Amino acid sequence: MDTDRLLDEHLQRARRDYADRRPISRAWHERARRVQPGGNTRSVLAFDPFPFRVASAAGRELTDVDGHTFLDLLGNYTAGLLGHSPEPVLTAVRAALDGGFALGAVHENEVRLAELLVERFESIEQIRFTNSGTEANLMALAVATHHTGRRTVIVFENGYHGGVLTFGAGSNPVNVPHDFLILPYNDTDAFDAAIAEHGSSIAAVLVEPMQGSGGCIPGRPEFLAALRSGCDDVGALLVFDEVMTSRFSVGGAQQLGGLRPDLTTLGKYLAGGLTFGAFGGRSEVMAHFDHTTGGALGHAGTFNNNVASMAAGVAALSEMLTPDVLAATHRRGDRLRTGLGDVFSASGAPMCVSGVGSLMNVHGTHGPVSSAADLADADDRLKEAFFFAMLDAGIYLARRGFIALSIEITDEDVDRVLEAAATFDPFAP
Repeated sequence: MDTDRLLDEHLQRARRDYADRRPISRAWHERARRVQPGGNTRSVLAFDPFPFRVASAAGRELTDVDGHTFLDLLGNYTAGLLGHSPEPVLTAVRAALDGGFALGAVHENEVRLAELLVERFESIEQIRFTNSGTEANLMALAVATHHTGRRTVIVFENGYHGGVLTFGAGSNPVNVPHDFLILPYNDTDAFDAAIAEHGSSIAAVLVEPMQGSGGCIPGRPEFLAALRSGCDDVGALLVFDEVMTSRFSVGGAQQLGGLRPDLTTLGKYLAGGLTFGAFGGRSEVMAHFDHTTGGALGHAGTFNNNVASMAAGVAALSEMLTPDVLAATHRRGDRLRTGLGDVFSASGAPMCVSGVGSLMNVHGTHGPVSSAADLADADDRLKEAFFFAMLDAGIYLARRGFIALSIEITDEDVDRVLEAAATFDPFAP
């Protein structure tokens, strides 16, 4: 059987059928391209032949301008953990806006939200807000290099810490110019060697406890523990990027793993789906932003404490994201990931799923996947074929195979996804 030819023909049909059913989305895309490079302002949303354009969203569903409705398994790349219309968040935001929304001053809800986050994350003693996880990571590295007086930052292959802190294949000309030392993820020996050689120049180690955009690759416990001990040995700061993984429990992945970073960065869902980021950690490190005690660092941002995000965050954390809710979503994700893996194994398709809890990624390889090297020979066409097959079944995930469940997803929804996946055959003539 010529599987390459069959897969190529399958994809050609899938793209053609997709486009034929979405004339209005196509027209919007052509219109967008005249005023936006690529027809969008968020590169991750682009895919061929063109992305469908959403007209409305509610609960766990999206409806596009051509009238197609989808079960949303993408959850705005983890920011939509609460779904599309969480009433406590909507109520809180409406009330906040009624009180004025461009204050140019401090206000009560930013204190309430800070208190809630410090209470949830044991490693965070003080915290500051930003507008995104990208900004949070930039500020964390700024304070780490200032605190240590060093320049080198260890990061990991396939790591993603925002649009200007991306470490995939090849160099990224958009990256900020820190002195980065890029190591293989989950490779304790490589890290130990780097500490031995460069220890006196290392300011920080920036790591995701599970690489999210890099393919939902979990950090091995012994690897993450080695990062903690290595930083202690040389006086570097360990920075956990929990922009995605903080949803794993009320105290994030660090609570589940029993680790305590020096700094933690947050974002995505913690303001109920509104724009948000935060960085925090040890008081003696965060004190560099305290001018009353001699701190020399400034931290600007017109919308850092915007009233909508602050109110949304207070409502999300105090009324919705309880330990039980997060645990249930985590278990549901484990069931979906395991079920998809079983489906691929039974079908014989060279595919697998990696991840933890409610975050996972489909890959075009048998696996297992524990680092970027394990994806070197993966067939991206298989992920694209799965993406279009799920769209045909009314199920939306990322073109790259990424899935992020919201708390709105039910056990019945998981069953529906597994049933649809069981019919997927990328080599069907």
